[in-house]
Amino acid sequence: MTGVPGLDVAGLTAWLREAHPDLAADELTAAVIAGGRSNLTYAIDGARIPLIVRRPPLGHVLSSAHDMRREHRVISALADTDVPVPRTVDVVDDTAAGRVTGTVFFVMERAPGVVLARPSQNSAYTAAGLRGLSMDLVHCLADLHAVDSAAVGLADFGRPDGYLARQLSTWRRQLDASRSRATPALDALQESLADGMPRSSRTAIVHGDFRLDNALVVGAADDPRISAILDWEMATLGDPFVDLGIFALYWDISDLPGGFAGAVPSAVDPAAGYPSFDELVEVYAQRAGIGIPDLRWYRAFAAYKLAVILEGIHYRFQAGDTVGEGFDRMGALVEPLAQKGLEVR
Repeated sequence: MTGVPGLDVAGLTAWLREAHPDLAADELTAAVIAGGRSNLTYAIDGARIPLIVRRPPLGHVLSSAHDMRREHRVISALADTDVPVPRTVDVVDDTAAGRVTGTVFFVMERAPGVVLARPSQNSAYTAAGLRGLSMDLVHCLADLHAVDSAAVGLADFGRPDGYLARQLSTWRRQLDASRSRATPALDALQESLADGMPRSSRTAIVHGDFRLDNALVVGAADDPRISAILDWEMATLGDPFVDLGIFALYWDISDLPGGFAGAVPSAVDPAAGYPSFDELVEVYAQRAGIGIPDLRWYRAFAAYKLAVILEGIHYRFQAGDTVGEGFDRMGALVEPLAQKGLEVR
C-alpha cells in the first residue's frame, strides 16, 4: 500500500477517476488529520474540490464499532435539515479489492472551517464571538434532536426501546474486548450505572460524541459560527440526553485531574468568553422547548463511555495499531476518568 498509513493514494486516485470522473483532476495527495482517536480521517487534495476520506482504525476493530455505512447514511440524511453537515460523495466496500483501504470507506466534501481544540486558538476571536459560537453549537444539538427521523429516512436507524440498557451492555462488551489489564474503578462505574438507570422520555437522532472539537468553525473574530458537525460514527436513535451528558463531559474536561488538559485538549475556557455548561443547558431547553431532567446518570455514563474508548485506544497502541501522536498517554487517563464518573453518580 502506497501513501499514508491505511490509505493507498494511487488506488484512491484510480477509483475517483472511474467512479466520479467529474471530481477527478490531478494525482491525489493525502494527509492524516490529527485529533481523531478512533476512525482515521484523511484530507485529500488534487481533486476538483477538497475531499475527506474516512475509514476504520488499523487493527482491533471492535464488533458494531466504526461502521462507515452508518456514518455515511446519517450525514447524507441530514443534508437538507437545519443541522450543518458535510456533503457526502460515496461509500465503498473495498474489503475484497483492497485498492484503497482494504475496508469500507467513505468520501465526503471537505467543509470549510477550523476545529477549535486548544486554548491558544481562542485569541482569534472576541469574547462575545466565542459566547455566540457556543450558543450556535448548542442550537445545532437542539436542532438535531428535533429532526423527524422518519422524514429523513432514518426511521430504522436504531431501536429506541431499551436504548440505555443496550448502550450499557454494548460498552461492557467493548471493554471486555479491549481488556489487557485490571481497571477496578472502571468496573465499579460500570456496575454503578446498572443501578438507577433513568427511564427515557424522548427519542431522537443521537450524535453520540457531541463536542466543540467535533465541529468546524468559520466566520470573523466577533461572529464565528458552526459550518459543519463532524464524526457521526456513534450516531443512532435513542435518548437525546446522552448527547447532553457527553457534551458536558467535554465542555469541562480541562478541569479533570490526571493530565486531561494535555492529553485531551479543549479550547473551552470561561476566561475567553465561553459560557458555563449550566447556561448551555438552559439555552438547549429553551430551543427544544422542554424541561431537562437530572443529568447525573448521563454525565457518569459519558465518563464511562470515554474511559472505555480510551482503554480501546490503549489496547491498539500496545499492539502498534495507532497512527499519529498522543496515543501513549491515553491509558493513564482511564482510571481517573472512571473515578470522576463515580463521583458524579
